[in-house]
Amino acid sequence: DRYFQKDAASDKLVPEGIEGQVPYKGSAAAVVHQLVGGLRAAMGYTGNATIAEMRARCEFVRITGAGLKESHVHDVQITRESPNYRVM
Repeated sequence: DRYFQKDAASDKLVPEGIEGQVPYKGSAAAVVHQLVGGLRAAMGYTGNATIAEMRARCEFVRITGAGLKESHVHDVQITRESPNYRVM
């Protein structure tokens, strides 16, 4: 019981979120492939052989939208954009 309301009368339930459908957009395989590739690269950059090791040794740092924009290539004319790298 996610919202601890299983014993509440139906007219006393508090609605949470919405219910709906999202059109099928295809296989998630390409997205998963990019995520795995990014994870492998990060593990290589940080010298970690396993995900458990990476969790213990690395620190996740959140950056702002401005920081993300600044961290991308700038002042360069990109001739061919990579499929996994979009300029915001």
